[in-house]
Amino acid sequence: MITEKKVCPITENHIKVALVGQPNVGKSMLINSVSNAHLHVGNFSGVTVDKTEVLFDYKDYHFTVVDLPGTYAFTEYTIEERVTHNYLCAEDYDIIINVVDSTNLEKNLQLTAELLTMSKKIVIALNMSDEAQKEGIELDAEYISELLNVPCVKVSAAEKTGIEELIDTVLEVYERPKRDPKLVFSEAVEEEITNIVSYLEKHKYKAVNSYRNIAINLLKENKKTYAKLHDDPIWIELQPILIEASKHIEIHHDTDDIKEAFAEEYASFNRGIVTEVVKKKTELKEIKTMTEKIDNILIHPIFGIPIFLFLMWGLFQLTFVLGAVPMDWIDAFFGWMGDAVGATITNDEVRSLVVDGLISGVGAVILFVPNIIILFIGIALLESTGYMSRVAFLLDGFFHKFGLHGQSFIPLVTGFGCSIPAYMSARILKNDRDRLLTLFIISFMSCGARLPVYVLFAGAFFSESIAGNVLFIIYISGAVLGLIAAKILKMTAFKGADEPFVMEMPKYRLPSVKLVWHTVLSKTLMYLKKAGTFIAGATILIWFLSNYPHNVELEKEYAQKIEKAQTDKEKIVLQNKLAGMNLEDSYLGRIGQFSEPVFEPLGLDWKMAVALEAGIAAKEVIVSTLGVLYSLGESVDESNTSLRDAISKNISFASAVAFIIIIIVYLPCFAASIVFTREAGGIKYFFYLLAFTSLAAYGLAFLGYHLALAFSY
Repeated sequence: MITEKKVCPITENHIKVALVGQPNVGKSMLINSVSNAHLHVGNFSGVTVDKTEVLFDYKDYHFTVVDLPGTYAFTEYTIEERVTHNYLCAEDYDIIINVVDSTNLEKNLQLTAELLTMSKKIVIALNMSDEAQKEGIELDAEYISELLNVPCVKVSAAEKTGIEELIDTVLEVYERPKRDPKLVFSEAVEEEITNIVSYLEKHKYKAVNSYRNIAINLLKENKKTYAKLHDDPIWIELQPILIEASKHIEIHHDTDDIKEAFAEEYASFNRGIVTEVVKKKTELKEIKTMTEKIDNILIHPIFGIPIFLFLMWGLFQLTFVLGAVPMDWIDAFFGWMGDAVGATITNDEVRSLVVDGLISGVGAVILFVPNIIILFIGIALLESTGYMSRVAFLLDGFFHKFGLHGQSFIPLVTGFGCSIPAYMSARILKNDRDRLLTLFIISFMSCGARLPVYVLFAGAFFSESIAGNVLFIIYISGAVLGLIAAKILKMTAFKGADEPFVMEMPKYRLPSVKLVWHTVLSKTLMYLKKAGTFIAGATILIWFLSNYPHNVELEKEYAQKIEKAQTDKEKIVLQNKLAGMNLEDSYLGRIGQFSEPVFEPLGLDWKMAVALEAGIAAKEVIVSTLGVLYSLGESVDESNTSLRDAISKNISFASAVAFIIIIIVYLPCFAASIVFTREAGGIKYFFYLLAFTSLAAYGLAFLGYHLALAFSY
């Protein structure tokens, strides 16, 4: 307990504290419990609201504590709220003590969350801790401190316990540099905050407040922040960004009121904190809300994960089964378009460029749009109901064993559809170490573009009755390898303490058609915009490398043979053989033959090397490349019986195992690699990813090849 008696004059060691809290949390009783404190009572300027100041000395410091009127939120609806709001925004003070009621933490955190958006040092006093203990409520103060990055101290004004520790903590916070608190919003809000922060950084806007806090205040339509920026030249460009940001957030919250959206954001954040740090010794006799009833089932410690796995299995079944129908239509359409356009072009090289390069490249992009749309619809439905947040919370303990964050689950799951949106969704991870680690692991989650390769090899070496199980094993193997890789990276390149996990826990609600439509449309367009250009460009590059230089003599020789052929079947066989020999003699073929010694220890020849190298551009072209290499034509797909037979005859089972392992692990497609580089923060990370995936793929493929050889005998 504080026992210093002398009250010294105000000196340079003077600390001015703003005491803030909701009504009836015991603020006045708390600060009055300081021994030998002197109270000064007056009125705030211009109003009749009492202004209580408490003066006391402690450890050579003179404290002035201003007890501000209780307010439920950071608003200006009542006189008391206006006084508190104006004082906190305009007056000069050093630190805030936010007093909360330990028996009603979720409600009190509403004000706390808003205070965290201010650029002020804060200490949280968890008052009434004695009452909480009597009610069977256990609060983990240290964990709250970690989650919020704000010191929290358990105190009791009635019992006069924890007071000295609270003042010591205030001194400690006062003497050290300010730390930014952790206030995590939903993905939509965080995305807009990032956009505004990037804009302010780009224009080097000078401000006392942090860019993040300015962004939050702008999104909340804080009048003072708006007034300050309105007269600045950057406002002309910033205003349309804010308009679009508000629309985006309102759509995600199915409301036209941005204040209502942020109220829900704060409530969700608070529920997440309470879920993490509050434990009740006594079980409640009845569950009060539908949300709690559903949570009792969906995040059950035993049944929660099996339920989630079943739902994800169902989603992937829908993705591939339903997606197969429009994929066939799209494939047929681009095949027809290639034939129709090709018939109008007389020059062979130009026709090949347009048909095999441009049309084929665009078709490769469009082909997987149905799968991506179905996957995005499923994920959007799960997110909009509030289930995804629960799953992240459910898997956090499991993921932490491998060094991953609970929120890593969302980008990793998205990676099964397409790596590009998966890399983008890793933005929800605010800690750089966790975000980078997740980015490095996403490529282990087999995207939809790898599926044709898996189907081809499963069909070549296994009967149809078990091929589906083999596919499941391949996908699970990739995920397991990713988790192992995450653990290794966490122990080496990404050493450091685990980031405490808190995530919004919104109430369950029916999916909004408007929100689902907006999410699916924006992400699909993002895929087409980001992936389409790169995949099309990469396909054209592969076309060039695989078509040049021309062997004129060889083409003349085969032209004569084709002309002399008696049947159409003979002509097709000769044309396919010529295509294979041309590919062997092309730049791509030469690269494959040059690198063949590297792949020989894995049981792979130059043809398999060429297919893998083509796959760096886009995984979709691996199957068609193999078709050309085995003289079957480039129009073959994974269901082609001739290609399956050629692979099973020319490639051993052990070599096939090595090949599939490389497909699972090695560098994602060119488009995804570009997005990874941008999201990771620089070109150096691309080279890190290239080295990491290449070494891991080669090492695991070598191990897999020799194990398969051993079991084959």
